[in-house]
Amino acid sequence: MQSRPLDALCGWSGRIDEACSGMDIGILGGGIAGLSVALALHRQGHRVHVYERRTGPATMGAGVTLWPNAGFVLQELGVLQDVAAVGGRPVSVQRRDAAGESLGGLDITLLDRIMGYPTHTILRRDLQAVLLDHVARARIPVSFGHRAVAVALDDHGRAVARFENGTHTRPDLLIGADGRMNSVARSFVAGDNTPIYQGFVNWIGIAQADDALVSDIGIQDYWGRGDRFGCVAIRTDQVYWAAAQARPLPAATPATALQGEVMDLFAAWPEPVTRLIAATPARSIQRIAVHDLEPLDTWSRANVLLVGDAAHAPLPTSGQGACQALEDAWHLARYLDGNGCLHAALQRFTALRAPKAAKLAEQGRMFARGLFANDPETCRIRNERARASDPVRDAHAMAQGWSLGLPMADSIEQASTDGAGSLYRL
Repeated sequence: MQSRPLDALCGWSGRIDEACSGMDIGILGGGIAGLSVALALHRQGHRVHVYERRTGPATMGAGVTLWPNAGFVLQELGVLQDVAAVGGRPVSVQRRDAAGESLGGLDITLLDRIMGYPTHTILRRDLQAVLLDHVARARIPVSFGHRAVAVALDDHGRAVARFENGTHTRPDLLIGADGRMNSVARSFVAGDNTPIYQGFVNWIGIAQADDALVSDIGIQDYWGRGDRFGCVAIRTDQVYWAAAQARPLPAATPATALQGEVMDLFAAWPEPVTRLIAATPARSIQRIAVHDLEPLDTWSRANVLLVGDAAHAPLPTSGQGACQALEDAWHLARYLDGNGCLHAALQRFTALRAPKAAKLAEQGRMFARGLFANDPETCRIRNERARASDPVRDAHAMAQGWSLGLPMADSIEQASTDGAGSLYRL
């Protein structure tokens, strides 16, 4: 990547020049955050290059639910139609206890109407493929097999990212979209910000069958004592799922043993739990020790900016990990579209994004604490509160929280968020 001379950048003292116009931008990480940022910044006229540590497209993870705030960004990026072609349109969330008794639910079609954009369920590999296809159409270069090993400032105060293969990049702006667990960019920006194990593991898988595995396209969420099973339909014959249990940080388990492990744990749970586990190829099941990050005071240092999980890695119980990565892309393009100082633009971007990301991360933690409680009385109260919740009020509260900072927010009816918006995360 060719970079403009350093004197084309604004100094970190905040003087105004043309630093935010037509930059060379390097992105560490070719996942959802990195690719969506690449598309958004390319559309603003920047020259973008993506560097991915893996030798090919990422396949980690089962699926994601793209709520309406993500639907807005996907439309803005011009990819919503392609996501819809390979994704599902869920109609509802149904909550149940481990015996199959109803704990209420959510009308997703109502939430979509309130927010004005659709919810989609999609396999992570399919979302990755859609984004990569659009990146290729835009002729944005993606260099696989580029594992960043260090980011450091050169003698002129500009960041240089060095890769394991001996190459390096020195762009006008370096964006760290390199994940939550081993982010080289986050180490440069924040120093010691070690991921925190939150006391539970997830088994994830994708069930596929010739016949229907579930009756409709929706989300089913089963709550136990210290454990949970959630399943999300793409089609009635294709369902991704996440089983979870509170436990100490586990040792590694051979992949071939994971299906038996999760089947034994959930053998007594109601259908379709065991049917979905059995319909999943054993070697494809993954077990993840779930970590998140403490909120950062700053997302940038010099000309390095963090986005996605590198900046804000919520628990899966937030339901907003991929959605917030997409929001980063949309907002960042707005702040880099102009002739202002780069440093000031990065500070304004962080000031807008950090409070919302931190709030959603804390909601994910709060929900996880209730979800994985083992005390019978605590679980009984949790379940009773879920049964008593008002699904219409909850939909309005979720819409209000998830639309914050987006253009749709002004048109959404204001609603109280007390006791709402934290019951439906998957």
